[in-house]
Amino acid sequence: MTIRQPIVAVLGHVDHGKTTILDSIRGTIVQSGEAGGITQHIGASFIPIDVIKNFCGNLLDKLKIDVGIPGLLFVDTPGHEAFTTLRRRGGSVADLAILVVDVNKGFQPQTDESLEYLKKFKTPFVVAANKIDLVPGWFPKKKACFIDTIKEQSYDVSGELEEKMYTLVAQLSERGFEAERFDRINDFRKQVAIVPCSGKTGEGVPELLMVLAGLSQQFLKGRLEVTGKAKGAVLEVKDLKGFGTTVDVIVYDGVIKIGDHLIVGGKEPIVTKVKALLRPPVLKELRIEKKFEHVKQITAAAGIKIAAPNLEGVIAGSPIIGVSNEDEIETAKKKIEKEIEEVEFTLNVDGVVTKADTLGSLEALIKMLKDNGIPIRKAGIGPVTKQDVVEADTVKAGERRVILGFNVNILKDAEELTRDLEIKTFFNNIIYQLIEDYQEWFEAREEREKQAKISKLPRPCKLKMIPGCVFRKRSPAVFGVEVVNGVIKPGTPMKVEKTGKDVGKVDQIQKEGKNVGKAKTGDKVAVSMEEPTIGRQINEGDSLVSIITRGNLQGLKEVWDKLQDDEKLLLKEWGLV
Repeated sequence: MTIRQPIVAVLGHVDHGKTTILDSIRGTIVQSGEAGGITQHIGASFIPIDVIKNFCGNLLDKLKIDVGIPGLLFVDTPGHEAFTTLRRRGGSVADLAILVVDVNKGFQPQTDESLEYLKKFKTPFVVAANKIDLVPGWFPKKKACFIDTIKEQSYDVSGELEEKMYTLVAQLSERGFEAERFDRINDFRKQVAIVPCSGKTGEGVPELLMVLAGLSQQFLKGRLEVTGKAKGAVLEVKDLKGFGTTVDVIVYDGVIKIGDHLIVGGKEPIVTKVKALLRPPVLKELRIEKKFEHVKQITAAAGIKIAAPNLEGVIAGSPIIGVSNEDEIETAKKKIEKEIEEVEFTLNVDGVVTKADTLGSLEALIKMLKDNGIPIRKAGIGPVTKQDVVEADTVKAGERRVILGFNVNILKDAEELTRDLEIKTFFNNIIYQLIEDYQEWFEAREEREKQAKISKLPRPCKLKMIPGCVFRKRSPAVFGVEVVNGVIKPGTPMKVEKTGKDVGKVDQIQKEGKNVGKAKTGDKVAVSMEEPTIGRQINEGDSLVSIITRGNLQGLKEVWDKLQDDEKLLLKEWGLV
């Protein structure tokens, strides 16, 4: 059985050195005279295991890592965009990941976002604690193993790096991951390895490769066997002179050949035939070349450019299946349709409308919305259209009449319609920020609605009429009270506590000679009431309590968290809750 190489993605915050780490992994090996060993794929670089073994020296033996993979295939495009674009059913095409963190700055917003993706797709990863060369006083040793270069540093510099390392360990712990420096790990299955390194000087890069090779042994057994049908994901759609529209694909399983039938995912799957398979020649300079060599077939895992008719409507992130026999097309189409339906859907629920740029990012967005308990009415790919706005307008709950767009824009006519129909829109290119923005608005709206609701409701309260503080006996009766419990507002209906007799509503409340909108526990105020006469219906020293109807009680339950504790106690005391 053929074992393929694991696919490795590189993620992390902007400017933390993702590209430098990638360049260092490829460039260091080129500079070490092993250039012939690297195969440059479309959108990926393959590094054979022999090259890794030579580069890592005796590190693999020291840590007792027995490597049974043919090498590592690095996705050339760093960042979570490529990671989510390269999706497969239930996860990511990437088998492993490097989470790059600037050791001097620690976790930043996009680091957290990258970690969210790794969690969602359950991708094993190693942390590259990058930019150790910027630790004050660091003495660089180009392309050295970290184990060797750390011995060359002064006591103070080593101590400072150790502090920065343990800040990272603590930050990972806060996020639910037990982590440790790679050479101190007891169990790679339970702990995340942190490799201090420098993309600039190449220090620590051998250990980074070694840990990735080790992780593949621990986590990927049984997952790297190549089966018959080719399966992959579209990384990019590009026009190429002489070929028309082509797709750059990462193939993660099977074999694809010229003449195979290609089924590409979309709302309507595209069925076409492979006319050409193109890849760059073996390069010393690992940069995009416009010259390609033709190959007859490609085996996973690989990055390849496919030329075929009718690829114009393909979008990045679409799944592909390659089959040799015509009678397999319908089965492949159904598989792809089912896969798309799991991600793109419309449901008859009061939920938000959500749009994203690729299938992978849409899937990640759906997962995060569900984790946050946010219902979804419609999920789709591409810009926000009039149809999306009309769909959002069918939602009854005001807080869900919302469109969330990740890495997409809104068409002009759709934008005008959102204003007319009062549909709220949120756009962001960071998923968790998009969800946070919506949640903040939702909570603020909910708060406003509760405040508006509670302002219209009579509140539970108990008043004590203060002896000697009768200012007028009737029409209206004006007298002093102490608020023993709860909140009193104008318009609150009252009764005598002892007899239960209804004595009408409170008209006005005055405190220190000024009208006020409410008084609460401990306040002493003057109230006016039109209906009672002091000495007949009410008397000095009486306790008055508010009348809470069944309808008002329901309203109070809806704003329960806004009530004072003593209001809740009064309702319990009166047997209403």
